[in-house]
Amino acid sequence: MDLVFDHDTLGQRVLFGSGKAAENLAAEVARRRARAVMLIASEAEMQIAASVSSDIEIALTYHDVAPHVPLEKAEKARAAAAEAGIDLLVCVGGGSTTGLAKAIAMTSRLPIIAVPTTYAGSEATNVWGLTEASRKTTGVDDAVLPRTVIYDVELTYSLPAELSVASGLNALAHCIDSMWAPRADPINQALAAEGIRALSHGLPLIKVDPRNRRGREQALYGAYLSAVAFASAGSGLHHKICHVLGGAYNMPHAETHAVVLTYVLALNAPAAPEAATRIAAAFGSETAVEGLSSLREKLDAPRALKDYGLAETDLPEAGRLILPVVPPLNPTPVTQENLQQLLHAAWAGTEPGNI
Repeated sequence: MDLVFDHDTLGQRVLFGSGKAAENLAAEVARRRARAVMLIASEAEMQIAASVSSDIEIALTYHDVAPHVPLEKAEKARAAAAEAGIDLLVCVGGGSTTGLAKAIAMTSRLPIIAVPTTYAGSEATNVWGLTEASRKTTGVDDAVLPRTVIYDVELTYSLPAELSVASGLNALAHCIDSMWAPRADPINQALAAEGIRALSHGLPLIKVDPRNRRGREQALYGAYLSAVAFASAGSGLHHKICHVLGGAYNMPHAETHAVVLTYVLALNAPAAPEAATRIAAAFGSETAVEGLSSLREKLDAPRALKDYGLAETDLPEAGRLILPVVPPLNPTPVTQENLQQLLHAAWAGTEPGNI
């Protein structure tokens, strides 16, 4: 069969180096000749953000950050940036912090320098998300893609092992979803496969020793690859499910992804044998589902959505909200019946083979 595809590569500068975040940030701010920098970080990350930005002048420090980027908080941050005459956004933190910077950039077109402290991956995509009235809306806009990403393994040491596991499995979800997302192609599948290999190698090392630098490097490298693959391939079934659950029921982002991934993989793998074989090879396992299950066992990963606040009575409504946004070319046709089976299994934490 002829190899035919089209692929977009997003333009972004990546600086990767342990202990180099402050140095790299100062150099980037100087290179951009920024005069009024807005530093965005949650209160929990403010000490790290202060250290990273110690060599630059900050015009506005902003910490009103919340998961899933509520629209009212986005509008408040946009107004603050405009009032301060900001010409560069610097975000230090996880996906919520990056998401708020993207919300500002979406309307102001201001450039972003992202300094991640988790494995969320949002920093490498042009995808934005906003939540209003318990409904999360996502979209694509190249203006929200951070111009520069500064990776520093030492900044992830603040992330406890259990949150590193959840965040890393969120990154793994980007990889697996990219194998059959709407714009999947050989390039983003190759990036995703390498991301799976790196994450499946690095996360167990972090679980054993949270300060294992080699493990942190592999996880951070894998998280970047996962996000690049996801940005190119688009949002598949897994992400559609998790976006609805997060926005409608205020579910924790990383833990929700960590749970749901198992069940989406079990649903889709039989109908996508080539992708499943590639996923299995990246795990070094006989099958894709076995590879993920083995990794989850090593990591003692999050197991059930009921453990994070989702009620069983929410499942019928969740299914009705998810079904209209399911990608039409998902490998396994999604019906209300098998979607409810998937959601109930994920809620209860039952074995994925039961779907």
